[in-house]
Amino acid sequence: MRLYLLAHNPTDSVTQGFLPAAARLGLAVTVLTDQSEAHHRAYATAAGLPADLLVLDCAVADFREVIGLIARHQVPTAVFSNSDHLQVQTALAAGYFGLPAKDWRAAFRAKNKAELRRHLAATGLDTVRSTELPPGQLDFAALELPPFPCVLKPREGVASEDVVLVADAAELATRCAEIRHRRPGAVLVAEEFLAGELHTLETLGDGERRLVLGGFRTRLSPPPHFVEEVLEFVPAHPQPVVDQLLAQLDALGVGLGACHTEFVLQPDGRARIIEVNYRAIGDQCDLMLAQLLEIPYFEHVLRVHLGEPLPAELGARSDLRARNEVVCADRAGTLTAAPPACDLHLDGVRLSYRPLRALGERHEHYRTNRDYLGVVWAIGPDQAAVDREVAAFLTANRWEITG
Repeated sequence: MRLYLLAHNPTDSVTQGFLPAAARLGLAVTVLTDQSEAHHRAYATAAGLPADLLVLDCAVADFREVIGLIARHQVPTAVFSNSDHLQVQTALAAGYFGLPAKDWRAAFRAKNKAELRRHLAATGLDTVRSTELPPGQLDFAALELPPFPCVLKPREGVASEDVVLVADAAELATRCAEIRHRRPGAVLVAEEFLAGELHTLETLGDGERRLVLGGFRTRLSPPPHFVEEVLEFVPAHPQPVVDQLLAQLDALGVGLGACHTEFVLQPDGRARIIEVNYRAIGDQCDLMLAQLLEIPYFEHVLRVHLGEPLPAELGARSDLRARNEVVCADRAGTLTAAPPACDLHLDGVRLSYRPLRALGERHEHYRTNRDYLGVVWAIGPDQAAVDREVAAFLTANRWEITG
């Protein structure tokens, strides 16, 4: 059985999660990517990978190239991706070969933030005022903008990159020009700012049934940017909140595989979606989730893409708590000091630290998750215990940026 996995850059989710899971399931894996050298480097020191692992160059952003390359090689058992950017292409390729596939329209709605807003508004489930800003759009007076302050973001963006809160039309024009300098030709979206507590909902479906795995409470950086800094595990959101979110996911067509939904919970109990990421949560949270729930999470995700139903009960634990906190660069420069990766057991708490930037690397200050220097996460019997151990680790170590 051969799994074709589509990817751009290597990620921990794939290298440490999905590829070892594929090996445990006895799958041969072919990685299709437009960054093959980076994947070869990532896999050279990785553990638990499939013995029959191939990496092939492919223009993965073009579903026609993906289908053509797969057709010239071994018959696929499954076609899968955990990339935000490649869900539509993966769905179309899997469907072409008659394999379990996400609805490509649902994948498109999740990826295209303007279409997500239009579709949810058309269903009557939620209306967020939103306006697309095409390349070259300079006359904002001709557009029906949301009220200020509003959020400006790339229509197909990810990871809070170039997402900013703008106060008025003048700042909107300035920020648009800045983003388009970095992203020539990008369509931007100005949308209503949704005030409230930020949370996530993590789900897993087999196309017939969908299970809720819990979620996270998220702390963001101060405005005007939206960098995720801390996530605390929430075993179960209030059922009325979950019901609202599942109704919106149903309307979008989300059903197969992992889905990571970010939403704002407003004081009146209304749950309003920020974005739908039709894949597993990242930044080590998926690896933490598997240990926290004590289930073979990555295997379950791959199994549903192989056409297998979810078990009647996952047997997931709900009595543990967790905290995932990142160390962010606060300026441009070269990372000259940082702790190494480690795994510790401290008074009933399991703590892991993973570097996300190598010593000696120089970077600009992005004000996105590309500023992450490392991530520390802990699992334990209560929230106070894991919070305490994460805080102690951060205090005991140092990260230095020079020049």
